[in-house]
Amino acid sequence: MVAAVALLAALGPPFASGQERGEPDGEAEREGALFLLLPVGAQGIGSGRAMTAVASEEAAFWNPAGLAAQRERRLTVYSGKHLDQSTALSVLWPLSRLGTVGLSYYLHDQGKQDITDDFENVLGEVSHRNHLAIASFGAALPWGVHAGVNGKVVQYRVGCSGECQEHETTSSAYAWDVGVQAQPLPGVPLRVGWMLTHLGTRFRSRDADESGPLPARMRVGVAYEALGRLVEDGMMSLWLSVEAEDHVRALGSPSVHVGMEFLAADIVNVAIGYAHLHDGRAQDPQNLDRASGATVGVGFSVDPFDLGLSKYLAHSNLTETSAIHVSLGVSF
Repeated sequence: MVAAVALLAALGPPFASGQERGEPDGEAEREGALFLLLPVGAQGIGSGRAMTAVASEEAAFWNPAGLAAQRERRLTVYSGKHLDQSTALSVLWPLSRLGTVGLSYYLHDQGKQDITDDFENVLGEVSHRNHLAIASFGAALPWGVHAGVNGKVVQYRVGCSGECQEHETTSSAYAWDVGVQAQPLPGVPLRVGWMLTHLGTRFRSRDADESGPLPARMRVGVAYEALGRLVEDGMMSLWLSVEAEDHVRALGSPSVHVGMEFLAADIVNVAIGYAHLHDGRAQDPQNLDRASGATVGVGFSVDPFDLGLSKYLAHSNLTETSAIHVSLGVSF
């Protein structure tokens, strides 16, 4: 881990300072805060990240419009590992008929690095961490439309313990997400979703004049419940979802995500998903938003608690097949 952090420091931390998106001409503007592209939540990961049209307790990290259907106050903790350890906390609070508010925090910890002198004496230790704070609101509008918005504070911080103050730095930005979901055909369990995410100020360092735009993305998705006409008692449901995600500033090269989630008696759910790319650049570490492969997830619910587990089935530069992503929630 120390060696990896040292390399990140030497090259400029990719999730913080930004990288080129890997276009063939090499002239694309470098994006900052690429850690924002990492998925959060066992349900979303297990479903292949096809969450734009889905109502979910994880919606603050996917599409805040999905919070409008929330009916219970809820606390959820998330933990997982991509390149480095990630941890998140989310609190949701429905406000009667007004909608649902949420407060969430996400930490992506890139680890620590020893600072030594010419004689290999340890002078101090620096830490590399990405922070994200989110205030969310989702509400139901007329004609079956749900809308949501996120306000976000994004920060990358290098901290120091010891004689290494010259290595301390902070980069920060402010961002917004806006999204909608709707059921356009009355009586047909088909949902559509649309979202713009990571729109905001440039990601600027406190100690440098250089800055980069945030990795703004547009997502369009649909979800269909396939068992409603076959199982009348509502004890089982099967949601099929698909969506496309593309760069806001360079439309035309979308990634495609598909997912399937089966729910039995509101007790057990099983999800599988897959992310497909338009070209073969998924394994390039500069294309952090383009990690592809299959995923699987499972969840268990016993009121008021629920547990979700998911993992990637294929190794990439972003994932480890042995890593389990966990979500633990409680309603109160």
